[in-house]
Amino acid sequence: MARIAFLLLAHKEPEAVIAQACGLLAGGSAVAIHYDARAPAAEFDRIREGLAGETGVAFAPRRLRCGWGDWSLVAATLETLRAALRAFPDATHVYLLSGDCAPVKSAAHAGALLDRENADFIESHDFFDSDWIRTGLKEERLIYRHVFNERRARRLFYGSLAVQELLRLRRAPPQGLRVHIGSQWWCLRRATAERVLDFVDRRPDVVRFFRTTWIPDETFFQTLVRHLVPWDEIRNRALTFLLFTDYGMPATFYNDHYDLLVAQDALFARKISSEATGLQGRLRALWADDGAEFHVSGEGARLFRFLTAQGREGRRFAPRFWEADATLERHQELLLVACKKWHVAQRLVEAVRAAGLMPAHGYVFDDWGAVLPDLGGAEGSLDKRTRHRRALVHLLLAHHHADRLLLCVDPERLDIMLDFDAAHATVRVLEIQCAMDDDWLAGHARRSGLAGEATPPDVMAGLLPAVRRAIRHESDALATAGLTHLHRLRQGAGGTEGDGAVSLAAFLSIPEGEAEALLQAARLFDD
Repeated sequence: MARIAFLLLAHKEPEAVIAQACGLLAGGSAVAIHYDARAPAAEFDRIREGLAGETGVAFAPRRLRCGWGDWSLVAATLETLRAALRAFPDATHVYLLSGDCAPVKSAAHAGALLDRENADFIESHDFFDSDWIRTGLKEERLIYRHVFNERRARRLFYGSLAVQELLRLRRAPPQGLRVHIGSQWWCLRRATAERVLDFVDRRPDVVRFFRTTWIPDETFFQTLVRHLVPWDEIRNRALTFLLFTDYGMPATFYNDHYDLLVAQDALFARKISSEATGLQGRLRALWADDGAEFHVSGEGARLFRFLTAQGREGRRFAPRFWEADATLERHQELLLVACKKWHVAQRLVEAVRAAGLMPAHGYVFDDWGAVLPDLGGAEGSLDKRTRHRRALVHLLLAHHHADRLLLCVDPERLDIMLDFDAAHATVRVLEIQCAMDDDWLAGHARRSGLAGEATPPDVMAGLLPAVRRAIRHESDALATAGLTHLHRLRQGAGGTEGDGAVSLAAFLSIPEGEAEALLQAARLFDD
């Protein structure tokens, strides 16, 4: 009978990892564990201690620091795969799991399925010809090199991409490979896993290629299995049941989802909430229940699509629950600071916040790192913040129990300013016009991906006038947009030029004396 060696990739909650591994062992399986090196060493020690003496447990020889979307996840999988094949010579299959996965069938049911099907279960579609990728980067994942992580270094990630697009630094996949894409979660026969590892050792060029692709855990194994295994021995689906929300995030399952999950045509499900301890316990018991019978209906994906469409007035992007009553009221005020030099606007934000004038935040529509409170998911991504911007402001005002709010916005985001200006609330915009020398313009060109560190001086010299004109055009467009309340602060030779205090006082609705003191405290242009 088939014996599965599970490759368990985990990064948190050591007690849950111990319970998950013990549950899998109770069904006669083996488990090889990789615990993310970003987690404290004490947590890893706790896992080793909790599983000490278990003969069916192995650990990856190296703990790697893993980041979503980059090669480290594939590297960790390869490390764990090698450890599993060494430690469990009787394992007939290897099955990749995360710490959020749980069984939805019994071990006996899983073994019988794998015995019947002499095949590998891995979702894999042609990368270029299929529409598996619905949003975000598509062919750019492969044809350009990605050395920065989009979540940890967003500006560098997109700046590097823009430079490569500008210079046309496209590349082709390794010779002889047709790239495929699919779910990260798979189950392979032992012979297939050994072929993959042998291929990795023989073809370092393939590893080099995928090492600099984006989200390689969705393409690396999917491509190699298609290349190494006859197609009639591949089942183009995952044995792990998972659903994705409209925003590309995995749906989470809770205690009341037990009946739904066990009715799916799958062996495992992802992802189970860490708070759903009742569901986790029932599913672990199910894995060890050799006498359990299952009636597969497989309606999970259709049911999820139907239920999530309810309450949206029949429209694809109709209001979510946190958008209800999200219209800004007439008595509320939104103050927007538009400044190309972000650090200058941030100084004003800090001064306003320190003076206790009103709640203030930074570039919430431009900067992923802008600090925001938990708003029930409305703050989850820049796209979501922009798409539901009025709802975001409504939630921020409610969170702060305030009727006034100050935010920053890049001058190029005129569409956002015009949209807010059309709201019922009072909206004021303060444009801060800064002096911009060639050094700052060059830095801006590099940050925005128009130039790189190695851009020749003559090329940069030709680029800077165009960058300066583009920034001036943004200011001119702002001036002629017809905003109801537009104020300006200009940087002069010695700081704020002319009637800066008057403009700031009108913008903030405070006396001129307070505005003057605020300008002195903020030291806006002290570069």
